[in-house]
Amino acid sequence: MRHAFSLPTLMKAAAAASLLAVALPGAAQTIKLGLSIPLSGSGANWGKGSEWMCAKAAEEVKAQGGVKVKGQVHNFECVGYDNKYNAAEGAKVAQALVARDGVKYVAGSIGVAPARALQSLTERRGVLLFTAAWGNSMKGPKFPLTFSQMNSPNEISEPLITHIKKLHPDVKTVAILNPNDATGQETEKVAKAAWEKNGAKVLVSDWYERGTSEFQPIAAKLNAAKPDVVDLASTPPADAGLIFKELKALGWNGVKVVEVGTGADGLLATGKDAVEGAYLGAAVSVDSMTPHQKSLDEGVRKATGEGVNAIQIGFYDAVWAIKAAMEQAQSTDPADVAKVMPTVKFKSFYGETGFGGKDIYGSDQQMRLPVIVTRLVGTSLQEVGRVQK
Repeated sequence: MRHAFSLPTLMKAAAAASLLAVALPGAAQTIKLGLSIPLSGSGANWGKGSEWMCAKAAEEVKAQGGVKVKGQVHNFECVGYDNKYNAAEGAKVAQALVARDGVKYVAGSIGVAPARALQSLTERRGVLLFTAAWGNSMKGPKFPLTFSQMNSPNEISEPLITHIKKLHPDVKTVAILNPNDATGQETEKVAKAAWEKNGAKVLVSDWYERGTSEFQPIAAKLNAAKPDVVDLASTPPADAGLIFKELKALGWNGVKVVEVGTGADGLLATGKDAVEGAYLGAAVSVDSMTPHQKSLDEGVRKATGEGVNAIQIGFYDAVWAIKAAMEQAQSTDPADVAKVMPTVKFKSFYGETGFGGKDIYGSDQQMRLPVIVTRLVGTSLQEVGRVQK
């Protein structure tokens, strides 16, 4: 269940740092950053890439002199735990990470259900938690130790759907599909409201169980509604590709949307040419990347076989946010760090940013990140819109 991940150079450096810590007073100390992530199942790509991005950020922090608090230097080590994207395993991870291993910082968690299980312990045990989970129920002032590292439907859905409606003004009807779990249930509410606000009628909003491999019956139900748009909302890319493939076989050829669409590779692997023209809300186009962003994308490709996406980027950003808050607070105590976190500016994948969200959640615990609208053309993504709130 526990999986310590690091780059080859980071492993050597960590070993050397461990020896020095024993031999020299005041030598750099190591702070473990726990990760609750799917390392198996349909979400494994997200988890493995997130693990790599966390380790890469930790390596960069060390190369730049570490985290300096009251004259002491600290470095980070990323430790991944496989939550298998479900509540039961998420609860086991929470116990292992917090109760057994005593981790005080979680640099990222994926999945609303497993993240909820983790949060129930982190808030009680004084552990600072970053999460990519799309759940309003986990955010706000009653959770002072919890911070969001990724845009959620509240940030993505309306800008994405508004932009798509501008590109396709004749769109009048939509069918929505989500996984039948906490992530899907919370996403469905926001997606449905965004489409209705843009004047589209939601003909059907359906569900499927994670782990489903046969999507023909689901596709048949969506197709029967004859929608102008099929929005697969929080459906993972591999599942989304299969659904669009079945829809194409049934003759449907409308506007394709995947709000949590994180990259072209997963869609193309299962959907082939059936995913042509799909709009994604959580992907980044390589063509619009800086040299540093491209180097991170290449690293994730080597680790996972697919390009970097917004979920994985959040784990890179969280490391830099924790560093900035520790140095501003001049403390490594999670409570002290959490108090200053809403006010810090930090280096992110996208450039310097900070936190916001008080108008939606009641507190500034949401990273301020751009909403990037991409479209799959052939085998590559093209950026077609960007909204920076």
